[in-house]
Parts: sequence; structure tokens; C-alpha cells
Amino acid sequence: MFYLQSTPPGPGGMSQVIFFLSIFLIMYFFFLRPQVKKQKAQTSFSSELKKGDEVVTGSGIIGRINKIEGGIVHLQIDQKTFIKVVKGAISREMTEGLTKMKNEE
Repeated sequence: MFYLQSTPPGPGGMSQVIFFLSIFLIMYFFFLRPQVKKQKAQTSFSSELKKGDEVVTGSGIIGRINKIEGGIVHLQIDQKTFIKVVKGAISREMTEGLTKMKNEE
């Protein structure tokens, strides 16, 4: 007759838990946390948009805000050229980059 013997849990089980916990913490601080901060900054930027601001869309179109209707922003690109874009399409990073370039000139 054969009896199955189970090995008693040893210190190896606790070290595995600590290892996976440390991997999770590393992923949180290097990947998740910066993305959450970036999303919060973009959301606050979008809520602070107002008429007359010069902005850049995610695709690189530069324009001045003419009107904001809920989630739709009317951009004036040229004297008589207007386009409608979704508020979320306006990039905070690219707009700040444009502002820095103008200040350097």
C-alpha cells in the first residue's frame, strides 16, 4: 500500500507571497500610478478650457477655441475655417509644448 504524504508548508510559501507582492508594487509605482496622474491632469485641463484659448488636438491641429457646447469644442483654424472636435481630443501635452515654443521665440 502506498500512502501519499503531503509536505508541510515551509518558508518557501511566504517568500513567494512576498515576491509577488513586491512585483505588484513595482508595477503599480512604475506603470499604473503615472497613468492615473496623467489622466487626472488631462481631465482637469479639459475642464478648464475656455473661449479664446489656443490649443492643439491630438492629431496636431492648432486652433483657437471659438465656442464650447458640452463635450464639443468649436475650433477656429483660420479666419473663416471652423471645425468641431470632441473635448477629449485636445491634448494637454501638445498644447503646453506649443506654449513653450511660443515663449522661447
